[in-house]
Amino acid sequence: MVNYRRARMKGGTYFFTVALNDRRADTLVSHIGALRHALHLTQLRRPFRIDAMVVLPEHLHAIWSLPEGDADYSGRWRMCKSLFVRQLAKLGVRATADGTSLWQARFWEHLIRDEADFTAHVNYIHYNPVKHGHVRRVRDWPWSSFHLYVRDGRLPVDWASSGETTGQFGE
Repeated sequence: MVNYRRARMKGGTYFFTVALNDRRADTLVSHIGALRHALHLTQLRRPFRIDAMVVLPEHLHAIWSLPEGDADYSGRWRMCKSLFVRQLAKLGVRATADGTSLWQARFWEHLIRDEADFTAHVNYIHYNPVKHGHVRRVRDWPWSSFHLYVRDGRLPVDWASSGETTGQFGE
């Protein structure tokens, strides 16, 4: 068994990548309402702030800030994943055709170190639909916190639309 270590800082801010087992699925966007409901219930039961997020068909990226004195992001993801699967069942949607788990068991996390690290990960999140070829412009992807950043005046609506910025938001 692998001795897997995760960064744990109480009250920390973390970047996550969470994926479905079937990387060809579109379950997250085709059932976005169920995902939003699962996230909302998780936040009500185990508070955290979503600083940035993008939902793609088969994976998502998010930045969460946890409350002071709390580092249990794993428990929150476990709850959110479980609630999402239950929401699908209530809708009569079979999570997987072959009975395997919908979600990958693990997820990627990164403890945000400073403001530059935060900005780089927010940019990565917002540019991700373009990187994966889902849209040509960031503003055209509906399931992204980019739209909140525009509405709040933190980013212009044409952010990352010019050719000179293409490719600057890689891993």
